[in-house]
Amino acid sequence: MSETGQHETTPHSDTGAGKRLWRSSLPKWALWLSLGVLAWFALAAFGPKFGLIPWQTGLGFMLRDAGLPLIGISAVFALVALVFALVKTPRGPWWKAAIALAIPVTLLMGLMSLRAQAESVPPIHDVATDLRDPPTFSPATMALRSELGANPVNDYGTPLGQLPMWEGSDDEVLKAKNHADIIAEEYQGLKPIILGNASEEQAFDAIIAAMGEIGLQEVRRVEGSNTVEGVAETFAFGFKDDVVARVADGQIDLRSVSRVGVSDLGYNAARVRELTEAIEARLAGE
Repeated sequence: MSETGQHETTPHSDTGAGKRLWRSSLPKWALWLSLGVLAWFALAAFGPKFGLIPWQTGLGFMLRDAGLPLIGISAVFALVALVFALVKTPRGPWWKAAIALAIPVTLLMGLMSLRAQAESVPPIHDVATDLRDPPTFSPATMALRSELGANPVNDYGTPLGQLPMWEGSDDEVLKAKNHADIIAEEYQGLKPIILGNASEEQAFDAIIAAMGEIGLQEVRRVEGSNTVEGVAETFAFGFKDDVVARVADGQIDLRSVSRVGVSDLGYNAARVRELTEAIEARLAGE
């Protein structure tokens, strides 16, 4: 006892108090770390959409290169925090540690799902319903694609191995196939829309309305041609794809082509299906 009658604080008690404070604070810091990683992924996915960062930075560096290490670090920290919160005293707020662990686990599942999706579809970004004579884009659209440095619009009869984007691939079977071969094998459900009793003007009206219905932007009928064009934008990253519909010979043919990227993760084929259904529904109501 000191002269004042109070216990003196010893170095040992200071150390013990510091350890207890550190342990009880772990869940809080784990949650902040996981929220930071979540913000990193959000910036990677939506920064390009709003012009904050280039898509190459978001998709390439932030997700592909740095994504898994950040997930691993935050998951390990959160797991340690959860263990301490449950088995050590004093116990910290375990629910914060649980949320901190759930965030990287969810992000990891998202990345794994994205990878599985990429592996389940062919590595092309150009899909059409007419494989012999796919619809062509207007000179204005082609000029814009050239100005933006977008992917070239390739001939469907040229083997992929003869095209610059795929010539370095190690998949010799893939390189021997052309776009027409791959679409016929992988996307057999993509077919032209038969007009039946509908007139061409009714077809154009249905196309324009359907494109707007599924969220395409800049929808316009190309003057002096039999085509309608629109632009699709993905929710994440803001990737833009050019879409064209052609009315000729009693049918409607569709084509959707990405501006960037080798693989489209199947989005162009899914868009053609969705647009086909929307057009058919409107024609059926005529």
